[in-house]
This record gives sequence, C-alpha cells and structure tokens, in this order.
Amino acid sequence: MKKIGKVWQSKFFRNYVILISSFLLLEIFFRSVSDLSLISYASLRILLFLNVFALFFSFILSFCSNKVSKIFNILIILLLTIYGIAQLGFKSYLGVYVSIQSSGQAEAVTSYIWDFIKSFHLSYYLLLIPLLLVLIYYIFVEKRVVFDMPKKIWNMTTSIVKGFQFLIIVFFSLGFLVTLKLDFMQNKTQAITDYELFLKPNNPSLLVNDFGFIGFGFLDIKETFFPGKEITDKIDYDPNKIPTNNNQNSVGTPETPVFSNQLSINNDIWIKIIENESNANKNTLNKYFISKTPTKTNEYTGILENKNLVMIMIESGGNLMINEEYYPNIYKLYNEGISFDNYYSPRNTCSTINNELTNLTGLFTINNNCTANYYKNNTYFNSIFNLFNNKGYVTNSLHDNYDAYYPRTVIHKNLGSGRFYKVQDLKIKYSTDYGDWASDEDFMNAYLNILDNRDMSKPFMSFLTTVSSHMPYTDKCKFNTMYADMFSSDLPKDVRAYMSKLKVVDNAIGILIDGLKERGIFDDTAIVLFADHYPYGISKSNLSKAFGYDISIDNEAEKVPFIIYNSSLKKEHISKYTEHVNTTPTIANLFNLDYDSRIYMGSDVLSNEYESITIFDDGSWKNEYAYYDASNNKVHYYANKVYSEEEILAINEKVSLKLKMSSLAIKSNYFDYLEEKLNSYAATSKE
Repeated sequence: MKKIGKVWQSKFFRNYVILISSFLLLEIFFRSVSDLSLISYASLRILLFLNVFALFFSFILSFCSNKVSKIFNILIILLLTIYGIAQLGFKSYLGVYVSIQSSGQAEAVTSYIWDFIKSFHLSYYLLLIPLLLVLIYYIFVEKRVVFDMPKKIWNMTTSIVKGFQFLIIVFFSLGFLVTLKLDFMQNKTQAITDYELFLKPNNPSLLVNDFGFIGFGFLDIKETFFPGKEITDKIDYDPNKIPTNNNQNSVGTPETPVFSNQLSINNDIWIKIIENESNANKNTLNKYFISKTPTKTNEYTGILENKNLVMIMIESGGNLMINEEYYPNIYKLYNEGISFDNYYSPRNTCSTINNELTNLTGLFTINNNCTANYYKNNTYFNSIFNLFNNKGYVTNSLHDNYDAYYPRTVIHKNLGSGRFYKVQDLKIKYSTDYGDWASDEDFMNAYLNILDNRDMSKPFMSFLTTVSSHMPYTDKCKFNTMYADMFSSDLPKDVRAYMSKLKVVDNAIGILIDGLKERGIFDDTAIVLFADHYPYGISKSNLSKAFGYDISIDNEAEKVPFIIYNSSLKKEHISKYTEHVNTTPTIANLFNLDYDSRIYMGSDVLSNEYESITIFDDGSWKNEYAYYDASNNKVHYYANKVYSEEEILAINEKVSLKLKMSSLAIKSNYFDYLEEKLNSYAATSKE
C-alpha cells in the first residue's frame, strides 16, 4: 500500500487516473445508451484519444496546486457530463448530434426547454456516475489517503519526470494518429475514411461512432476555429463521353432526343468553362455534373403542363394524417392522387428549413449546420421557383409565422420566389407566446384572398408552409384540446394533442379545396402535399402506440406522406423509396419544365431509370431490401437478397459522393457561379 501511496502522491498520476477513469466511464455509458459497439477497433482509437486528452490535462495540472487541480477536474467532468447528456437528448429529440455550427438549432430547442428535458430517458443520467464518484473521492476519500513519499525525492527528478511524461503524451498521440491510417482499423463498408473524418469532421453520427462523443466535441471545436480543407473525389470526366442531345449544339455524336428538355445546358459552353477554370473545387463540380446521365422522358412527362401548382409543406405532418375518418380532406388527395408509400423526410440540423431548401433545389443540405440560414445569400437558377418563372408562371411563397428562426424573407427571394408572405403580410392573428401559433385555417383563407388578386392571364405556382401542428403538444396551445375528444382516450395525451392539431391542418386543406372549386380553378390546379418531418416533439414509443407498430426501428418514424393530386391524374400508389431531394426534378418532368436533370442530386421518381433509395443525413440509406445504418455500419435486411461487402461499399461510395458534391456546391455558391459563367460564355459565343 505504501508503494501505491508513493505513486499516488504524484499530481500527474493522480489527476491522470481521475480523468481517464471518468472519460472512459462517460464514453462507456454514452455508447451503451446509444446502442453503439463497445468492442471494436473504433473503441481502441477512442481509448487512445482519451488517454491523450487525460495525459495532456494531467501534465498541465502537474504545475498547479491541488486546489486548482480539483476545481479543474470537477469542471471538465461536469461540462462533459452535461455535453454528453445534451447530445443524447438532441439525437433523440431532433435526430441529430448538434455541433457548434448548428447552434442555431440548439437555440430553437431552448424555446421548448422543459419539453426537451422531459424527453430525456432515465438511462441518460448514467453519465452522472463518473462525476458523483469524483465528488465522493474528493469529499470523503482523499483526506484519508496517507502519503509517505517525501516531496524532495520528486523534486530531485522533476526535469526527468516531466520529460518522461511529455514522451508518454507524444507516444499516445502518435498511436492515435496511426489508427487513422491503418487498414485493419477501417470499416470495410464505410465510404468515408477515419482520416477524412479527422481532417474534415462533417458527419456527426460517424464521428461519434468512430471517435466517441468527447472526440466529436474536440474535432467540432477544431473545425470551427481551424476548418479543414474540403475533401473531394476525383471525378471520372471524359469530354468525349458527355451525354448529348441533337436539339442542341453539343459535342459528341447526337443521340435520339430521348432527353427532351431535360438536358438544357449547352455542353460546348460547359466544356469551355471547364477548360478555362482554375478553381479546383469549381471544376470538380463542373466535371461531376456534366458527366451525370440525364433522366429520359417517360409516360408522366408533361401530364400537368400549364396547370397551376400549390405545394404545401405541413409542419410535423406524419403518416397519422392518412386517415379517412379524422382527416377526410387530406385522405381525398391521398386516395385519389399519386401517393408515395415509402417517402421519407430525413431529419437533420434545422429539419424544417433545411428540408424546405432540399425540396426547392434538389440538393442535400449540409448535415452539421443550419444550411439554409448559413448560406441564405446563395442563389439557385435551377430552383423550382426559377423553373416556373422561366415558364411564365407567377410564383410566390407563404408561411403563417414570422422570421423567428429562419430568414425566409431573404432565403425565398434568393431561391426565386416572386414574393414571400410572412404572417404579418397575411394580416392574420398570431402569437409569439410559447405554444401559440397561427391557425392554418386563417392561413388558407388569406392565401385564397391573394389568389383573388393574381394576374389572371398567367398560371401560378405557390409554396406554402403551415404551422398549426408545430410542437409543443401540451395544454398551452388551444389547438391541442380543440379536437382531442375525437381520439381514443387510450392514446397518450401528447399524441391526442398532436392529432387534434392535425385536424386544424385538415380543415385548412378543405378550405383550400373548396376555395379553388369556388373560383373555378380546382381542375386546373395540382396540389403537392408533404411534410417537413415527423412530430419529433413526441417520443417514438408514444407515437408507436398510435401507429400500432414500433416506428423506432430503421428510421421508420421519418416516413411521411407525399401526394401529387390533380383531378385529371389516375389514382396510383408508388412503392419506390424516395425523399425530398427528388421533389424538384419529379415536378419539373410532370410540368414539362425546361430543366437539366444532371444538376440535381435527386431525380425524377416516376422515371424508369430511378434508383429506389432513401438517403439519410449521416450517409445511412434504405431501400426495398435493406437498411444500412452508417452510425454503426450495420445492415438490417428485409428480403432474401443479401449484399456483399463490395456491394455495400459501392452504394456507400455513391451516397457519399452525392453528399460531398452537394455540400461543396452549397458552400461554394456553385449555381450562382455556373449561371454567371454560362451567360458570359453564351454572350461571347454570339459576338
């Protein structure tokens, strides 16, 4: 015991044991609660990193007094405990781990702080155990430890000891860095290497799995203040193999004009841009987009041409809306139109505005920030607003809330909306108090008034975002109890409140349908209806009781309705797996708009070439055969088909490339650049 006491007298060793034990326990509890593997090569990497972390702090503290060391140790463990519990909460509540870059979404949660905290599972508080153990040690145990070792022995060898301690830190640091490159420590099906993640930590789910939540926090801070260089793949580009059409002046041998107007960018001009572009990132994007294969025309091409369009994004509109008894208006659109049975709304940072941006541009947003806000000044000549503007439509967009979290007034203008109406412009009653929202019924009446003052000589295209079904689902909002008695008392109270709010939304859809009929334009108007995300303010276990099955498995909770309705359309259910990124190209084909299908990350779902797949923000994906979970590299199969490791890797590489290229395009404001270059070169060629 005396030998142990002598070693324990070293402040460096004592602090190291306290810190490394606490860090390890925090990670073990975090991974256990998150269902992440405890025994893997990733765990070895995390162990090495935690040792570097603990050794570094212990080395610094060895120069400080015992009092300072105690205070620091308690504070760092307390901060990591709060951080870990909060990240578990964010992952459960919002579906994402929150980074510094997505702090705007964290601020949004503070508006519902008690609902957020109440959503925490009791198991999250296991992370308090390391802190409690440290406090018990400092308060009750430390004073009873007898140190026999004379201080002068340590003072005689201070330089040697400090040098040795420093070498230990270097050794563990090198060991950690080596794990980033060793082949056997890389997952064979993971498209993004650990080295890439370390240099550019832009995938929170993968980072937490491969580096631990403490490592994620460290790399998040590193990326915020010392951002890594964008890592892009080498694009297989050959100007002689670019898809061409014989209705434009393009290179190569003209093909049969099967692409119609889905290949509208002149390839000759685009190739000249590539040949004269010195910016590597811009040219990577140029080569990626021009080399993509366009979708072909199909039986759906132009079947809604020259019709009006009303797109409605329903706040928190889950599949519980598909119920003829409770929501007859939405059910009418679902039952009589083109409905998509496997449409998902992948949650990400700032799900509402980011998924709105994805719908309007056909691009994946950046999963670790509030993309629409961060890049609000970007412009997109290929947005759905601009496609309809080019077709001669009058376009507008509306939301029955103010610019509280998201500056739609700026965002929608730059997306090409002819005019954006926020709630003040609509002159309807609303409140900024917690829990109160405008009525979607008032919203639809206000929209119909706007239609009454439209330019009658032109068709119109409108994008509406509702608000009445927004959380919280407590008695603080009148909509929560307005229709609650319609639903079974066996259901959880918050689910009944949510379903009551959905009734308000359905009433609003009924007002729209009746209003269009009264104005004689119902048959000439297509309605596209979908949701921004499922109601994540309610636990999945409670929602599962309403659905009658467990929606927590394989991101099943994120399945939402997507409906395309017009009285001329044949009733049809589409079983292909799809999501928001495919909305713009699908609608563009239905309305026979002038667009180039290559410059979207999504594609026309109704095309015969469409690859059935849903891609989630962290690189996970789902189709008819399997669900691949990128956060832990596990595959759950639904059919007899089983993918080989090579097949999984091939899909992951394709998914990863899409996410990378989309992120790079947004960060570089690529479409503003491309539009300027296309116009400039086109003008030069005419001279």
